[in-house]
Amino acid sequence: MPAPSKPSGLLYGPVGSNAVHLCIDMQRLFGPGTPWAVPWMEKVLPTISRVVEGHAEQTIFTRFVPMANAEHAAGTWKRYYQRWESVTLDRLDPALIDLAPQLTRYVPPARVVDKWVYSPWTEGKLDAMLRGTSVDTILMSGGETDVCVLAAVLGAVDRGYRVIVISDGMCSSADESHDALLTLYSGRFGQQIEVAEAQEVLESWEA
Repeated sequence: MPAPSKPSGLLYGPVGSNAVHLCIDMQRLFGPGTPWAVPWMEKVLPTISRVVEGHAEQTIFTRFVPMANAEHAAGTWKRYYQRWESVTLDRLDPALIDLAPQLTRYVPPARVVDKWVYSPWTEGKLDAMLRGTSVDTILMSGGETDVCVLAAVLGAVDRGYRVIVISDGMCSSADESHDALLTLYSGRFGQQIEVAEAQEVLESWEA
C-alpha cells in the first residue's frame, strides 16, 4: 500500500446531517485469493468500518455483479467477459458477490445497491433511492479508486452533490493511478470534490 496522497481536507465546512456514505464494491469478489483481488483492500476495511459504524443508517453499499457469461454482455463488455470468463456468474462462487465479512453486519440498516457496470448511477437504482430525500452530500469510500469509484464520483458530481472522497478509505490494484486520481479529484475538481481523511470526516459529521 503506498503512502497516501496528502488530502485537501474539508474545504467547505463540516459534513452536514444530509450526507450519505456511499461505499463502492467492498466485496469478497475483490478479496484475497480471487482473480480480481485488490492487494490492499484488507488494509482499508478497518477505516471503512469506522465510518459505517456510527452511520449505518446513512450508508449505502454497492455490489458489482458480473454477467452470467460473455454472451449476455453487450458491446465491449462481451470482450471483457471473454477475458474474465472465470468471474462470470456461470463460473463464480455466488458467495463472492457478498460484501466483505467485516461489513455484512451493518446491513440492515445500511442498504445495498447492485450494479452490472462500473457506475452505480447508470441503472437508476441509486437515483431512485435518493430521490425525494434531503441528501446533498455523498461521502465516497471503497474500490477501486481509479475504476468504479471514479465512475461513482463523477456521476455524483454531475448530479450536483457535494462529494467528499475519504482518502484513507480507498483502495486500488494500481498505486500510481490511485495517487493520480486523488490528486485529480482535489485539483481539477476542487470546487466540487473534497479529499479528506476519515478522522476529519467523522469528527465533523453532524448526527
